Formats: sequence, C-alpha cells, structure tokens
Amino acid sequence: MMDPDMESKEDKRKMPKIAKVKNKMPAPVQITAEQLLREAKERELELVPPPPKQKISDPDELQAYRLRQRKMFEDNIRKNRGMMTNWIKYAAWEESQKEIQRARSVHERALDVDHRNITVWLKYAEMEMRCRQINHARNIWDRAVTVLPRANQFWYKYTYMEEMLGNIAGCRQVFERWMEWEPEEQAWHSYINFELRYKELDRARMIYERFVIVHPEVKNWIKYAKFEEKNSYINSARSIYERAVEYFGEDNMDEKLIIAFAKFEEGQKEHERARVIYKYALDHLPKEKCQEIYKNYTIHEKKFGSRAAIEDVIVSKRRFQYEEEVKTNPLNYDAWFDYLRLLEADGNVEQIRDTYERAIANIPPSQDKRFWRRYIYLWINYALYEELETEDEEKTRQVYKACLDIIPHKKFTFAKIWLLFAQFELRHKNLQNARKVMGVAIGKCPKNKLFRGYIDMELQLREFERCRVLYEKFLEFGSENCTTWMKYAELETILGDVDRSRAVFELAISQTKLDMPEVLWKAYIDFEIEQEEYNNTRNLYRRLLQRTKHVKVWISFAQFEKSTGDPEALKKTRAIYQEAVSSLKSSEEKEERLMILESWQAFEAECGDEESQKKVEKLLPQKVKKRRKIQTDDGTDAGWEEYYDYIFPDETTAQPNLKLLAMAKKWKQTQEQTADDENDSQDVMETGSD
Repeated sequence: MMDPDMESKEDKRKMPKIAKVKNKMPAPVQITAEQLLREAKERELELVPPPPKQKISDPDELQAYRLRQRKMFEDNIRKNRGMMTNWIKYAAWEESQKEIQRARSVHERALDVDHRNITVWLKYAEMEMRCRQINHARNIWDRAVTVLPRANQFWYKYTYMEEMLGNIAGCRQVFERWMEWEPEEQAWHSYINFELRYKELDRARMIYERFVIVHPEVKNWIKYAKFEEKNSYINSARSIYERAVEYFGEDNMDEKLIIAFAKFEEGQKEHERARVIYKYALDHLPKEKCQEIYKNYTIHEKKFGSRAAIEDVIVSKRRFQYEEEVKTNPLNYDAWFDYLRLLEADGNVEQIRDTYERAIANIPPSQDKRFWRRYIYLWINYALYEELETEDEEKTRQVYKACLDIIPHKKFTFAKIWLLFAQFELRHKNLQNARKVMGVAIGKCPKNKLFRGYIDMELQLREFERCRVLYEKFLEFGSENCTTWMKYAELETILGDVDRSRAVFELAISQTKLDMPEVLWKAYIDFEIEQEEYNNTRNLYRRLLQRTKHVKVWISFAQFEKSTGDPEALKKTRAIYQEAVSSLKSSEEKEERLMILESWQAFEAECGDEESQKKVEKLLPQKVKKRRKIQTDDGTDAGWEEYYDYIFPDETTAQPNLKLLAMAKKWKQTQEQTADDENDSQDVMETGSD
C-alpha cells in the first residue's frame, strides 16, 4: 500500500504550473495569422525533404542509365521532331555526361530539322564556348550569321566573344561583315562604342560617315556632331552640322537640327553665329515648324542679347501693321483674328481684353447672316480665351450673354453659340443653367441643330424621359423631318420599348409631307426585319406598293422573301416577281420592266431550274434602234437622233414591227449574197480572158 502523503506529493509534482497574467490589456502590436504564416515560411519550419539521389556504383549501371535516358530522348524526338525543346534538353543532357561529340551530333540533327531556329544556334554555340572549343564556336557563329544574317543576337554574341578573347582584329572583321547588311541603328552604335573603347577615333569617325548615309535621320547627324564636339574637334562638328543642313535642304528641314546647331554655337560662345542660324530658320522654314525655334531664340536672346530689340523688330512691326489694317477697314475680321493671336502670344491680359472689346464693337451693318459668320467667331474666341486662359467664369458668362443679346434672333441665329454656352455651364457643373439656356434657345429660335444638341446633352446625362419630351417638341416643330422620326424610333428601340418604336414609325409614315419618305420606309422595314416580324414586314411592303409601284420596291420585296428562310421562300419570291411584272406592264417606263426581269433572271440563275429560267427568258424584250425628230424650244426642227427601244413579247402593237424588221434583215442578207455571186462570176471571166 502506498502512503497517501506520497500520492499527494506525486500529484503535486505532475501538475503544470499555470502562469498568472497580471496585465490583461491588449498588446500595442497585434500579430495576424498572415504574419505568423510568413514568419514560418521565412524560418523554413516545414522543410520538405529533397528526393533521394540515385547513386551509380559501376560502369555497367552507368551504361544502362545512359541507354535508358537516350532511348527516352530519342522516343520524344520521334514523337514530335519539330519541338525544339526536346532537342535542346537532349543536347544539354549529353553535355552533362561529358559526351561533347554526341551533344554536337544532337545539335546538328536539330539544325537539319529547323535551321532557322535561333535558340538552337545559340545553345549550340554557348555549349562550345563553355567547353572552351573556340574554333568550334567560331565555326558555329559563322554558319549562323550566314544562314540568318538578320538575327542580331548572333552578331552581338559573336562580336562579344571575339572581344572577350582579345581578338580585336577578328571582332572588327565581324562588325564589318555585319555592317554590310545595313542593320538597325543600335548595331552601328555598338560598332562605334567598340572602336571608342580602344581609342580608335578615326575608325569611329569613318563608321559615323557610313552610318548617317544608311540611316539619314536628323538625330543621327546630331549624334555624329556631338561625338566630334565631345572629342574637341570643333571645326569638324561645325562642318557636320553644315553638311546636315545642306543635306536636308529647306523642304525637309527639321527644327531639332537647327536648335542643336544653334546650341552648339552657343556653347562655343559664338552668339552671333547662333543668332544667324535662328534667323535663317525663321526666314526659310514654315511658320508651323518654327514654334520651338522661336522659343529657343527668345531664350538665347534673354541670356546673351536684348529681348526688347526682338520685340521691337518682330512684334511691334507686326502689331503696327495690324493696327493699320483694322483702322483702314474695321470690318476686316481676319485682320482682327491675326492681331488677337499675336497679342495672345505676348500674354498681356488687359491689352488682349481691350482689343477683343474693340473687335466685337464692329457689328456687321447688314442683318444678313452671311455677313455675320466671321464676326461671330470673335465672340467665340473671346469666350474661350476668358474660360481657358484667364479662367474667369463670370466674365465668360457675361461674354456669352452679351453675344446672344446682339444677335437678331427673329431673323436668324447661330446654334453654335447656344450650344457652346450650354456646354460651358455643364463644364462648370451648372446643369440647371445649361437646361435654361437650351430652353430659351428652342423657345426663341427653334432649329434642327439646337434640338439635336439638346437631345444629345440629355442622352449623355441618361435623362431618357426628357429626350422623349424633346423629340415630341422637335416633331411638332418639323414633322416632315424623317431623320428625327428615325432617331426617335431608334431611341425607343435602344430602350427596349419595341411597341413605342413601332408606334413612332406608324405616326411617321402617316404624315402627309416628308422630306425623305423612302429612307423612312426602309428604316421601318429594317426595324421589323430586325425584330423578325416577317408578317409585319410583308404588310409594310404591301402598304408601300399601294403608294408607289417603283421597281426598287418590288426588287427589295422579292429579296426580302428570299432571305426569310421560309420553306416556301422561293415560291413566294417568284409570285412577287410575277406580280411585279404584271403590275409594270401598264407602265410606260420600259427600263423599269427590264430591271425587274433582269433581277428575276438573276434570281432564277441562282435558285431556279432550267424550266423557270427559260420562262423568264421568254419574257425578256428585244432591243431595237430607232430614230426620232428633235425640236428646239421654239418648235423648229433640229434634225434626227437615234435611241434604243425595248419591244416586249406581249406587246401586240409591236408584232408587225418585229415582222418588218425580220423581213428587212432577210432582204439585206439576200442582197449581200447576190453581190458576192456577181463578184465571183466577174473574177472567173477575167481569168478566162487572160
């Protein structure tokens, strides 16, 4: 028996000691589960054991292993010879086994399969370089650049290898072979940098000379000149700039070349030369190409000359000319535009505003719109200047309002002013003001352009109910405008309300006066076809044929029936063609009858049989040439003219004419035969007398 005191001591010894937490407040830095996982990964707490290594103990086992591996590689190649990764892995494995000759053989076999694969060539050459087989590597690079001379990787690696080996002459020779192919610019730069690394400035200069001929871009001439300048050949650099200016000429001159030339002279303290270069460019280059030149010229003069002199010579002279022009003819708005453009470039806000006010004070004397078309752009430019340059929102609003107060809206208006004003308010997030402007515009002077602009604005805001109301107002203003009807129906179609769209089309075609009814009917028919409502489409064609019997309607109807995919489509199409031919019999336009028959004939040639084709051919007319008298406007005879007429088989009145034509043709043939017989007999008599 165990003493109970001993048991209690053992229990006390086994019980773990519980730590008492004195501070139960949360720690200032909390640790997340993500942080715990990251720390476990960094400390590699869960290491996965590597796979067991295979140890080969004797030569026979090694040979068996190699045989298995080679068989596996050969099987992979046999399955897909064109997959170059299999060849590359095979060659790499042979190289790892120190079987260099076998690796070469694999590479050669791979090149036999695909000699244009760049990766195979690279791996082959790199293997030879790793094995220090330099001549082999050279041989491979030579073959590679011969087969693929446009693959720049080969040339780069070939030249790099020769340079690393210290074979400078060989590297230069490779570069020369490369340059014969006139490669991209980077290749020339590599050659130049190679020569510069060995202080061969003359050779680099010769390469630059060839480079600017092969790649005659402005930037390359500038690089050539900077190369000479960097090496302190100042006269040579100046000569290169002069040659570049002469090479490009005035027609192809680039402002970058002029600026670089001038900055070069500036760097050599030749400020007068730089000034002459800038002036030459400003005199000979188009004005649109001189912006940067003028800017750099101004900076140059700020540094080394008198800016006031430039302003006096250029700006003041032009300003004086424009002042004289606008004084002579204040209504010469083009002169005002040029003058304001000059002042805006100068940037004096008060002077620009004063000039704008003087310009817009010259209101055209006549209230004819064509005299206002140039004038109104003064207001537009003024408003845009205030909005974009001075960023004065209130002043811009005042300009627009003053412009709208001047325009005589009862006689004409300018929709662009209203639209620009509304767009200005939108840009400044004043939607109510924009709507108010457009509402006043439509109320004062409703125009198609105003309605369309207002509708486009509401469409962009996704206010479709407002668009509907505007379309209704638009149609009240001009119900004959077919484009408006179609746009309204298109809007309803986009919104998915097909019934409303159909109702809009029905209202449109019921109008007594339309500007383009044929376009409207076509849009309605296309709408029904798009909805695959073929019965509605047929009804529309019937209703249209009640209004017009035009041949194009019949042809369109027939083509529609053909395209429906109905099993009875061909039969219905023939019925329409027959109905069209019967309907056009009474028409005096024979060309229309011919058009419908030709369309029918083309249909039968595509979808019919021989019997149906012959049936149509019997209906085709005969083309005959006729003569008729020409009379002038005063009734006197002006001679005869020939024209072509068509005689259809079913025209009974033309039957005697056809018989007469046939008899005349027969008589003509008889006369020609008789004349030939007489000529033959006369020839026989002449030979007998001889």
